[in-house]
Amino acid sequence: MRSYVSSVISISLVLFLVGLFALMAVGVSRVSAYFKENVKISVILNENVGDAQAEQLALNIGAMPQVAAAELISQERGTEEMKDFLGKEFLDLFESNPIPASIDLQLKEAYFHPDSISHLKGILLEDPMVEDVDYQEGIIKTINKNLRLAGLAFIVFVALLAFISVVLINNTVRLNVFSHRFSIRTMQLVGATPGFIQRPFLYNALIQGAISALIAIAALAFVVHFIVRQFPQASALSGTETLCYVGAGVLLLGILICFICTFAVVKEMTQLSYNKLYY
Repeated sequence: MRSYVSSVISISLVLFLVGLFALMAVGVSRVSAYFKENVKISVILNENVGDAQAEQLALNIGAMPQVAAAELISQERGTEEMKDFLGKEFLDLFESNPIPASIDLQLKEAYFHPDSISHLKGILLEDPMVEDVDYQEGIIKTINKNLRLAGLAFIVFVALLAFISVVLINNTVRLNVFSHRFSIRTMQLVGATPGFIQRPFLYNALIQGAISALIAIAALAFVVHFIVRQFPQASALSGTETLCYVGAGVLLLGILICFICTFAVVKEMTQLSYNKLYY
């Protein structure tokens, strides 16, 4: 009984770490999407474009598949923003208002790439109402590069963690089954078939995997609840739906790994020679 409880606790800890890093992976993905979708591209309009035309153009641009959102910045609003930034006297330097109307774009994550943005710029400049398309290409390239490197490093780390998790769970199951090697030998001596010997171990493996996964899920829910209480903004990164998906994955992973490892270890135990039972 003590070895069984110890195995459940060990497997629960491993599954908890896997689930925690799965939640972190979702959080990293959403942070990446947030950065990409909140970089603004300014479509500067010609001076002779009327308000109605500008509004219709903003609607047309907002309907493009690459665009997540399009907001019309009128000349009046742009002027007020520049006054806040440069001071109210900056207009004294000009004979007429130099601030044009513009449309601020936010791209969908899939199109946040220098080539995609350059292609979109070319399409927009074909419209006679558009004077220029302004965006900070250097910043976009830097964000893409850094997020790509961070994502690659995280994938490698998670893959390594998954491998270590499988090895640890396999060793835990192996020790648990190995402690019953003499019972397995006794069943073989009375003529039990391999399937008959494996059946109770596989049944226990399913229960063990499910219990371990449920403990890990409960721990994950507690940790997420604690983090959200301390940092309410984190709820956008790890919501209930995300926790449910990760929990389902942890449950399936726990059951599968325990079942497969137990099947392999019991099969190995049934093929051990008599002398190797004592080593």
